Amino acid sequence: MKIRKFRVGWVVFSLSAAAVLVYHQVKAAEPSFDCTAVTEGSIEAMICQDDELAALDIKLSEVYKQAAGKATNEHPPTLKAEQRGWVKGRNECWKADDKKSCVVSEYRQRIAELQARYGLIQATATVTYLCTDQPGSEVVATYFPTDPPTLIAERGDSVSLMYQQESASGTKYVGRNESLWEHQGEARVTWGYGAPELQCKLQQ
Repeated sequence: MKIRKFRVGWVVFSLSAAAVLVYHQVKAAEPSFDCTAVTEGSIEAMICQDDELAALDIKLSEVYKQAAGKATNEHPPTLKAEQRGWVKGRNECWKADDKKSCVVSEYRQRIAELQARYGLIQATATVTYLCTDQPGSEVVATYFPTDPPTLIAERGDSVSLMYQQESASGTKYVGRNESLWEHQGEARVTWGYGAPELQCKLQQ
């Protein structure tokens, strides 16, 4: 098919190129929220203008719906409140030097958290670490192949979700106030803000 061209001033426009431009405008990012209602320059506006971030938002929306289906008997009902808090935290990425990297990290961690906490992805292993701080002290860790990898650790009545971090040796997971660093069947565990490090061994 012959491509028709026409001249305006010194610029030559190709109708086929114009058609491609219109196509890309139609295929603009479409996250789960209404982009017509966002504030210019906001994190939401950035998500609307970025296909990768929009895709992450859609993914989180799908995972959130799956989690909500499993949280119907949750008492107290914390999922909605936590999600609102997460959105506020995500929007704080406007303060970051690399705003996009910050937003990507927030989405990846939230998706992984919901998948692990609500059993939306099958665990790869559950292991017990015996610690030396007191008789009967143990940490039970359940590992999930999320992105990034996560574990849910239980110690007594306390539970902590941790994300895998880069480590020169072994495997290190870090949560809000807890950490677990495993290497060759031994683990160094910190449980609670300012708590001393525990020396633990994998239960055989």
